[in-house]
Amino acid sequence: MDNRETLLDCSLSFFSARGYDAVGIQEIVDAAGVTKPTLYHYFSHKRGLLDALLATQYEGLIETVRNAAYYQRDLPASLEKVARTYFESAEGNPRFFRLQLTMQYAPIDSEPNQAITPYRLEQQQILQSLFIQAVQDHGNMRGRHVMYAATFLGMIHTYIGEYLNGITTFADPFTHLAVHQFSHGIYS
Repeated sequence: MDNRETLLDCSLSFFSARGYDAVGIQEIVDAAGVTKPTLYHYFSHKRGLLDALLATQYEGLIETVRNAAYYQRDLPASLEKVARTYFESAEGNPRFFRLQLTMQYAPIDSEPNQAITPYRLEQQQILQSLFIQAVQDHGNMRGRHVMYAATFLGMIHTYIGEYLNGITTFADPFTHLAVHQFSHGIYS
């Protein structure tokens, strides 16, 4: 692992454990075994470090979610693929998902919220597109794509939060049951 990767990994650990605002640059560079000038060489400032961390972490997730949300005229199957993608990603990278959840509910003018907003919106747009495509098979969903996307992603985030806090697991048939519960509301 090079210095840049080490700094990203240390910042992910600290930010997810205590929050972005509670962590100082000195803690990160000490844990990474580098100096402040090294951090500033790669990232310019603390916000630059956060932006690079989010770009690195979201790169694969967004593409995986986009692929899972490809509509093939079977909405429950598509929703299960999307939910499973998120749940498996949370199991594989719990530090990032804890950070993500705390950042998106941070005060609106805070650096964490501002940094994560483009990624949050991109995820919502992917899900909105899925629901728009499903209208061809489920006409009653017309015009509800924004609400459905927000509700579905909110449900996923709630379950991920429960998982991260040791309250639930994603063992089968969890994903199927979660999507089934969600589906009862959207087909009405």
